Amino acid sequence: MNAILDTTPNAVCILSKDGVTRCNPAALRMFGATSLDELRDTFGRHVEGFALRWPDSQLPLRKEERPLTRALSGERLTEIVLATHAGTGDEIILRITAAPILNMGRIIGAVGVHSDITWGRRAGASSSPSGQEPLMGSGWPGQPMHPRSKEQALREQAEAELHRAHTEIQELKKHLQAGHAYLFQETNRTYNFGEVIGQSRCLEDVFYRVEAVAPQDSTVLLLGETGTGKGLVARAIHSRSLRKHRPLVTVNCTALPGNLIESELFGREKGAFTGASSQQLGRFELADKGTILLDEIGDLPFELQAKLLHVIQEGEFSRLGSAKTVKVDVRIIAATNRDLYEEIRLGRFREDLFYRLNIFPITVPPLRERKEDIPLLVDYFLDKFNRKLGKNIRTVTNGTMDDLMAHSWPGNVRELESVIERAVIISKGTTLQVLDHFEAPSLAGPQDEGKPLVDLERDYIDQVLRRTNWRIEGSKGAARILGLNPSTLRGRMRKEGIHRP
Repeated sequence: MNAILDTTPNAVCILSKDGVTRCNPAALRMFGATSLDELRDTFGRHVEGFALRWPDSQLPLRKEERPLTRALSGERLTEIVLATHAGTGDEIILRITAAPILNMGRIIGAVGVHSDITWGRRAGASSSPSGQEPLMGSGWPGQPMHPRSKEQALREQAEAELHRAHTEIQELKKHLQAGHAYLFQETNRTYNFGEVIGQSRCLEDVFYRVEAVAPQDSTVLLLGETGTGKGLVARAIHSRSLRKHRPLVTVNCTALPGNLIESELFGREKGAFTGASSQQLGRFELADKGTILLDEIGDLPFELQAKLLHVIQEGEFSRLGSAKTVKVDVRIIAATNRDLYEEIRLGRFREDLFYRLNIFPITVPPLRERKEDIPLLVDYFLDKFNRKLGKNIRTVTNGTMDDLMAHSWPGNVRELESVIERAVIISKGTTLQVLDHFEAPSLAGPQDEGKPLVDLERDYIDQVLRRTNWRIEGSKGAARILGLNPSTLRGRMRKEGIHRP
């Protein structure tokens, strides 16, 4: 990245809320500074080091109109401005492209690219008659233009510069991607979908559905128990989508207080409520052109569900305290561990919102249904915590692995990760020592004593299917009675070899 910045001909500056943190040599030359400290002083007096104004105005831009100030507020923009250098008084034409820098959905700074596009104007000036106002050139020396064509010439020059810069960026990107191709291939081969690890049949079905829906813009509903890795699946979908170069913004609908969740989702204006001392962009605006993950959507307050439904249908909303409509282009992924059918029945979740979200459901299986993945997960977590804690544990005894395989894992992968981290902390030498005492699952009754849990589950599914006359979907279907998604139930039937007579 340093090499790219240092060889880029355009002036690039990276800012935090407190000022410039990084710039390239082209920026120092453009702003007339010899060091980053001197540039910081320049930015302290005049943002961008220039007095800026619009081409059709003589008034300088106010602070809130300046491109980098707007980028620090969350706006992405490209502007053509006339700039008078604060030190020399020279006037040039600048194209400024600026964008916010986001971390976990929060604005932590901005990046600005300044391009001097005055060359066409200089070409026109060199051929203008003596005593006359310089005319804008067409881009070729000796070919002046009528003053009425100034704006058109500026626009053409800006487009040509933008095309050239875009070509350079694509070439740099191609070289960067080629250098890391092997690393990406190894990562995908080893971990399947980022950190979603496993090779069980039910997880392969999840992978297949992720690959199918990721390139589309369809809304995805992730279902599954807590700790199964729904957030990792959401990231896998985003990283394989056409929006992968835009942010994935996560909203935990449970963690946000009920009185703040609306302003967090849709933003607020200054003075919208007591304590709102400044304007704030909502998560939907931050996710524009990207993806938003609404985690634990089943906990979203009922009164906000109608507003969310409107955003999904129309792609627009209003900030809290404002009548202005904001348009966004956002792909929605929702996740929940709740039975939304039951929530609808109890009047806690809107049925119309459910059908808007349930376009492409994916059920992430619990760990007890994919126990063949436990050795892979143990190996992954061992490597992770060895690096984190500075250990070198490489061996897991057969007895330890049998205990891990026999446990029902009500907390799923999250519980397994905690168990392995505790074991790595207390283990000495190179062999993993698990001190947790796992309780055997209680059986259904005396008549089933000694019968494996998997057989009990299979028998119960078979009984429910017979009782419903093999009807799977609907309010009286077997999936509803079992509390499973219909596609999950069909997958279990295939896996267990349950067939209608």
